[in-house]
Amino acid sequence: MKTQISVSLQTMKLIRNFCVIAHIDHGKSTLSDRLLETTQTISEREMKDQALDSMDLERERGITIKSHAVQMYYPHTDGETYTFNLIDTPGHVDFSYEVSRSIAACEGALLLVDATQGIQAQTISNLYLAIEHDLEIIPILNKVDMESAMVEEVSDQIVDLIGCDPDEILLASGKTGQGVKEILAAIVDRIPAPEGDEKAPLQALVFDSVFNSFRGVIAYVRIFNGELNKGDVVRFMNTKMDYEASEIGVLQINQIPKDTLKAGNVGYVITGIKESSEIKVGDTITNVERPCDKAIQGFEVVKPMVFAGIFPVDNDDYEDLRDSLEKLQLNDASLVFEPESSAALGFGFRCGFLGMLHLEIVQERLSREFDQEVITTVPNVSYKAYTKKGDFLIVNTPSELPEATILEKVEEPYIEAQIITKPEFIGSVMTLCLDKRGELKKQIYLTTERVELTFELPLAEIVFDFYDKLKSISRGYASFDYAPTDYKASDLVKLDIRLNGDMVDALSALVHRTKAEALGRQICKKLKELLPKQQFVIAIQAAVGAKIIARETISAMRKDVTAKCYGGDITRKRKLLEKQKKGKKKMRQIGSIEVPQKAFLDVLKLD
Repeated sequence: MKTQISVSLQTMKLIRNFCVIAHIDHGKSTLSDRLLETTQTISEREMKDQALDSMDLERERGITIKSHAVQMYYPHTDGETYTFNLIDTPGHVDFSYEVSRSIAACEGALLLVDATQGIQAQTISNLYLAIEHDLEIIPILNKVDMESAMVEEVSDQIVDLIGCDPDEILLASGKTGQGVKEILAAIVDRIPAPEGDEKAPLQALVFDSVFNSFRGVIAYVRIFNGELNKGDVVRFMNTKMDYEASEIGVLQINQIPKDTLKAGNVGYVITGIKESSEIKVGDTITNVERPCDKAIQGFEVVKPMVFAGIFPVDNDDYEDLRDSLEKLQLNDASLVFEPESSAALGFGFRCGFLGMLHLEIVQERLSREFDQEVITTVPNVSYKAYTKKGDFLIVNTPSELPEATILEKVEEPYIEAQIITKPEFIGSVMTLCLDKRGELKKQIYLTTERVELTFELPLAEIVFDFYDKLKSISRGYASFDYAPTDYKASDLVKLDIRLNGDMVDALSALVHRTKAEALGRQICKKLKELLPKQQFVIAIQAAVGAKIIARETISAMRKDVTAKCYGGDITRKRKLLEKQKKGKKKMRQIGSIEVPQKAFLDVLKLD
């Protein structure tokens, strides 16, 4: 039987707010399932694997894409029943802003480390975030039941990393449920109760939002001070919007409506907002009649890092694609898009993403949830261009780059990348990063078996295939995390692809001058394989400005016009061949080259 309890009557001493931080695939969702089961928040009949993951895509890939919150009740051995607010966080680097807001809503964190893999880059980066927010860290070693578990070794890594006592590390297995009771007891004993003043003006942090097609945008909030009552008129301090809180409540597996949410608690607010852009993750909610002095620190407008054009396969589907992207944006506020057109692909949208995983997820969701088959152009990043007149503009597509004659300089975004790997892979990891125009900043041995390399790299070099290559050369042992740093001047050129002198704008790319020739050759070779033969010769050229740097030629399909001439004078054959030659020349002038969709897709997947 689930313990029923009136949240409004509880004192803050009986509340614990915590999150789980871990690298991808360290068993975070599985352990969350065991906590839900043990506290009987979810019945055996409703239980399924990865209960907090709401999308099929999350289950298939084994990753958390959207953060989730859930309230549990735990009867402790001291006779009191405690309220636990677990705020689940995504583990992938692309969603690090969501993680930072979830951490800001908590007092403690469960640091989950896979006993078979050890500490990885994303774990460290999220741990530093948690330490910055003064969270109490409970280290947990997961998957200890597996034969390949290295309990002693990984425990030493945790001790070195956070300086805790070896006895403080809890041993657990999300699969078998081992150690779950000890974790629940440790949450009560080690994580401090929230602090806050129930009599002060309302101050609440929006740490996530989801869209419901019937109710509008639902904001997930953590109340820091004051209280929120049903029917209050509330103000979102960063967007300066006022709304009535038509429903408030707490989050269990389903939403449970309440009349009041007090300081220290976590819950949801429904205000009937239909535009996701009006609620920003990280915003502060206060009461219009009695507002608080200042917003909670740390709010940022999420900036897309990677841009790509998304075009419908059939141009008639343009409006459907717009509707699909608008609906998707309601569930995913970090997706931004604007209309664009291309001579080769027709009408489509220029979309901004947090990273390559985010791009893949959006593509997959468009296909599954909205039945939209799309063509995605080469992903690129945002550049800053300065002209000789002193003008400055943001360049998101190669066609926006000013002509070389008026261009002063181009700056590209750089990142600081942390790579943790085994010592035997240092050489190959360094070669990969140096090939990608990286610069080694520091190298630290975390243990004898793990080394942390910090590189400064251009963002454009990692958006495409860097992560896959890193996993290949390190046999899956390297983990990767990055944070944007600054823009730096770079020698970038616009690479154009021409077919019989006509430019194909969808295949243009901004590349570093040293890499332009190699990429140009690759694209030309690939197009030669993919384009169907015509009745005339096709010249495929890669050009930087007016200079052609690579060329391939597709010969014409020729009918044997001399087949009927057997015997007789050679001049008759020559006459027919000359006639054919003139026809081919004329055809080349009026003939147009259609680039099939498959060719676009294959060139865009170019390694």
